[in-house]
Amino acid sequence: MSARFKDLCLDASDAHRLGAFWAGILDGTLVDLGDGDTRIDPPAGRTKAESIWVNTVPEPRTVKTRVHLDLRLPGEDPAPLVAAGARLVREPDAEISWWVLADPEGNLFCAFPAREGSRPGPIALIVDSADPAAQATWWAGVVGGTLEPGEEGHVSLRGAGGFPWEYWIFNPVPERKTVKNRMHWDVDLAGPDPTALVAAGATLLREPDDDIDWWILADPEGNEFCAFPARPTQ
Repeated sequence: MSARFKDLCLDASDAHRLGAFWAGILDGTLVDLGDGDTRIDPPAGRTKAESIWVNTVPEPRTVKTRVHLDLRLPGEDPAPLVAAGARLVREPDAEISWWVLADPEGNLFCAFPAREGSRPGPIALIVDSADPAAQATWWAGVVGGTLEPGEEGHVSLRGAGGFPWEYWIFNPVPERKTVKNRMHWDVDLAGPDPTALVAAGATLLREPDDDIDWWILADPEGNEFCAFPARPTQ
């Protein structure tokens, strides 16, 4: 492995409002970072990798969210999420057994009914892909894990280094990526720089500078992610 999953980041027009919504439905703690951004720390007993950084950006959301979370509900329906500010987009029907909702800024996510033995909260990270098999294979080469093809063309990556949830799913969609993703993931590098990722096919978008101390890259389908250098051992 040349990297490990670190956490998620979510772009927002209003990081405090959007952060408060997600902190509320995930039972997390909202942290004001003092620069216009916020962070959602997970409940006690969860891993640090479940943190979500909510970053203020000038551009609004314009297209369907290509990266989203699937959630396990604490009950049988998403009424508490709607009461918290989510918008119901689609109910279970003959094709799906879950609800599709949108957060206060229109970012889509899916919610599944409670299931015995499963705890509420995130269960999967979903990434829309033109070629799910190639995407999942590439990321498995970066963060490790085992690939599990699905019946409808999606591919799950299980056991990736640092990944905190049950499933990392690359889902087939007909449309190509056209704008910057509103949600992305960060990785911790195994070494001091992302040379191995670039050699494997990542595109370097931005190097560390006076404003950031990490690298911004894109995977083979253009999904942006941030890479942080390995921390020195004590």
